[in-house]
Amino acid sequence: MKLNEKSNTVKYVLISCGSIFIVACLCLSAVLLSGIGVSMLWPFNFPESSTQIPISTPVSDLPVSDLPDQLAGTIAEIESQVVQIRGLKKEQSVEYTLISTEELERIVVEDFFSEYSGQDAYQDVLVLSSLGLLPGDFDLKGFYEALYSEQIAGFYNEETKEIYVVQGQDFGGTEKLTYAHEFTHVLQDQVYGLNEGLGMNEEVCEEDSERCAAVQALIEGDASQTEILWFQTYASMEDYRDLMDMFDLLHTPVLDSAPPYMAADMYFPYEQGLAFVQYLYDQGGYETIDKAFVDLPVSTEQILHPEKYPDDAPLRVTLPDLSANLGGSWTLFDQNVMGEWYTYLILNKAYEERYRIPEETAQGAAEGWGGDAYAIYLNENTDETIFMMESLWDTTEDAQAFVDAFEQYASRRWEPISETLSGARIWQSPDVSVAFWHEDDRTLWVMAPNDDLLQTIISELQ
Repeated sequence: MKLNEKSNTVKYVLISCGSIFIVACLCLSAVLLSGIGVSMLWPFNFPESSTQIPISTPVSDLPVSDLPDQLAGTIAEIESQVVQIRGLKKEQSVEYTLISTEELERIVVEDFFSEYSGQDAYQDVLVLSSLGLLPGDFDLKGFYEALYSEQIAGFYNEETKEIYVVQGQDFGGTEKLTYAHEFTHVLQDQVYGLNEGLGMNEEVCEEDSERCAAVQALIEGDASQTEILWFQTYASMEDYRDLMDMFDLLHTPVLDSAPPYMAADMYFPYEQGLAFVQYLYDQGGYETIDKAFVDLPVSTEQILHPEKYPDDAPLRVTLPDLSANLGGSWTLFDQNVMGEWYTYLILNKAYEERYRIPEETAQGAAEGWGGDAYAIYLNENTDETIFMMESLWDTTEDAQAFVDAFEQYASRRWEPISETLSGARIWQSPDVSVAFWHEDDRTLWVMAPNDDLLQTIISELQ
């Protein structure tokens, strides 16, 4: 799912950014399972999953710290080891820059979020709150800035081919592990091309955000798998102790306060992406993973259910542009694919706990996803939104499972109405009218600020 075009800078920050806490938890699990020095990945990767960071202002004007000889030697050794593990050839050298935490905070505010205005964030909150994922008064931009200032340990700039390292007191086990992760992104970029080759760029992701979420999960899952293997193979006991000390001292108040859907969505490329890559690795090692970089996954469904990759492609669904039918004050704000993952998030990760249906029910309802299309219209004069989503399901039974789950969800959020509208079931609240229609393997969900608009939309879409 994507929001308006003006928030693309933020989306790409999310597409490359790793969370210290997320990676720490994943690698701690690996440590416990293996019984030897393994890793918690402390992501150097800045963008919500992998390595591209569209930066509005070049960071080349930042003070550059030359790497000390010992650190340069450590980095060169890690690079050689990662190349050996991952099996991808380093095609060209990479520039390195050490920056302070203060410089990082400036980059987050002045570069990553400079083109994301308060109005952009306000409109995105209108949409996300209409889906029940955020409260209407949420400070989205402020939260993003605080979250990434807290979480980033370093990042790779795909445009300039530079790695920026947030320098602490030393370059210990956590930094080494992070570098192994981030350097994997360098190899991915040099061999496959993150921007052009894999299509992790603004134009492609605007066209199909669901595909980009899947590719992002592959990219991050691969880097996470590689750094775990690096730590298992090369980390010293001192590195291991350093990692355990970091975990004991880890303090992430901003991430801890994240809305449920946002926290889950940040985990997705690392948890589900890693599980997807490990499934491929079990089939045939890195050779199978390399094939996935050529025959890319195209949906979060394939990431969540690796056995469906690559054959179970999404069904194509299209929605007509209803701008002319809705009136001059309504404009098309966003249209794309919701996907299995975000369908699940809506049902189970609402901001208000009372809206959430049980996780098992939500997962089961989303599993039968076959394809969808959604559209969001915005009235900038009234700050009202219209939402519509048509979904196709793998079978009529899968469609019925979603119907049952949605009715449970809807009845928690809105007041059910005994009457129907053109065969659609209706719910209402003081500021929204909701219709849900179902036939065979097709469902249609519409939200509008009043019954007249709801009727217009239903008549056009049925």
